Amino acid sequence: MAPMAGVSDAAYRMMMRAGGAALAYSEMVSVAGLHYASQKTWDLVLPKDPEPDIAVQLFGAEPEQFREAAAVVSERLGEKLALIDINMACPVPKVTKGGAGSALLDEPVRAGDIVKACLSESAVPVTVKIRRGRRMGEEVAPEFARAMEAAGAAAVAVHGRYAQQMYHGEADWSAVKRVVEALSVPVIGSGDILSHDAAQEMRALTGCAAVMVARGSYGNPWVFAGTTPTAAQRISAFACHVQLLEATHAHMARARSLAGWYFKGMPHAAVWRNRAMGCSSTQDYLDMARELMELGERA
Repeated sequence: MAPMAGVSDAAYRMMMRAGGAALAYSEMVSVAGLHYASQKTWDLVLPKDPEPDIAVQLFGAEPEQFREAAAVVSERLGEKLALIDINMACPVPKVTKGGAGSALLDEPVRAGDIVKACLSESAVPVTVKIRRGRRMGEEVAPEFARAMEAAGAAAVAVHGRYAQQMYHGEADWSAVKRVVEALSVPVIGSGDILSHDAAQEMRALTGCAAVMVARGSYGNPWVFAGTTPTAAQRISAFACHVQLLEATHAHMARARSLAGWYFKGMPHAAVWRNRAMGCSSTQDYLDMARELMELGERA
């Protein structure tokens, strides 16, 4: 399960792991936020008790802050920390303007120094996530990924879009294949994995060792196992997810997005999605799920 800002909180990770995800990532975590000991930042990092482990994705631009972040994250998470991932892919301007995310694709030396800084304080693997390139037509992924491998990265995740594309257009999986051919460490494919079949197709076409599922997991924990849920299972999963939000002290407004995702394609989905926008408490969402279930039983 890919790292997703504003999405991959503890409740989301637990749902996806229950669905069969082999690994789940945190949301993007600011190394500057950790430097200033922000509790809000730590809330993104710390796994909940039921989670077997977690991959923590860090972003920033200063090697020394990454060194410090790797040390404190390793200390606090202990055996719960599966790996540290460095975001070198995010195309959002508020991230790149500070030299972080995909801006690092223009600075392979600094990016390599960041990898080395993390490795100096981490007992777990350090990986990186990159894009095909920063600007349209300027593919740097194979060469950049080789530099990250030389710096010590244990694996490289590649999203098959240019940063300039943001999340528009289609991901070019051939870019993933070129990185696979350039490296000796494992490559994780990313981009447009919207189904279990797509995941298998990417692996077959590119030779990547694993795939990251992002939008394909929206309201669909079953994507990892490749099973097709019934309407009743989707409603029950939504109710479970809502209760996990409450149990992990997440903001319940997140359930509004969940309703749209879990109920997509169901009869009168737009009506129920609008209904969710008016919900404010856990019970409001659970009442809505119960009504939906009863309607389905009577149909």
